[in-house]
Parts: sequence; C-alpha cells; structure tokens
Amino acid sequence: MATVDLTTDTFDETVSKDGIVLVDFWAEWCGPCKRFAPIYDATSEVKTEITFAKVDTEAHQELSGKYQITAIPTLMAFRDGIMVFNQAGALPGPQLNQLIEAVEGLDMDEVRRQVEDQHSH
Repeated sequence: MATVDLTTDTFDETVSKDGIVLVDFWAEWCGPCKRFAPIYDATSEVKTEITFAKVDTEAHQELSGKYQITAIPTLMAFRDGIMVFNQAGALPGPQLNQLIEAVEGLDMDEVRRQVEDQHSH
C-alpha cells in the first residue's frame, strides 16, 4: 500500500483505527524530509499491513499545532488509536524497520493500562 495524505478532516479517523498507523509530518522545503520520503515510501510497499500516512505541515498547520510539531520530519506511530512513538528526525531504513518491529511487539494491554494510569492522575 502506498502512502496516504492526511488532512485535518481525515487525521483522527485514520490514526484511531485498529492496527498500526505511521504518520510522517513533512514539508516541501525540508531537505531531510525529501531524503526520508523514498525510505518511507519503499517501506510502505513492503509492510502493506501498516498504514503509512503523511501530513504536509505547510498545508495543514492546524495539525502541526495540535501535535506540537516543532521540527520536521517528525514521525509518529499509533497502534489501535494510541500514540506510541513521536520523534523528530529522519530515520534510515534499518531504524525505521526497528521502530516498526518495536511497535508490532508492544503489549497493547499494558500500553492501555499506562494510558489509563496517566489519565487518572
């Protein structure tokens, strides 16, 4: 599956679904973003069970503000609607694959417990 472009209207719906959703916040003028894009796109062709999404920070500044994006590229990972990774900087292919493996290996019952604990304090 190729990457999907997210907008303010489609962002929440996309990241809240079951499974893994990666989101790349990028901009046309960003050199590291341009270097990361082919890696991200190539991985999306291999890992077809994962949704690979992109947000153009210039076109969707309200999303950048909502998620406090201060540097790009920023990569976020959501699993079953919960953000489990959020980091600025372009990842080389092997590190992107390691991230995917880590997200795939998460104990989501434990993650949900941690989220509930944070919200109850």
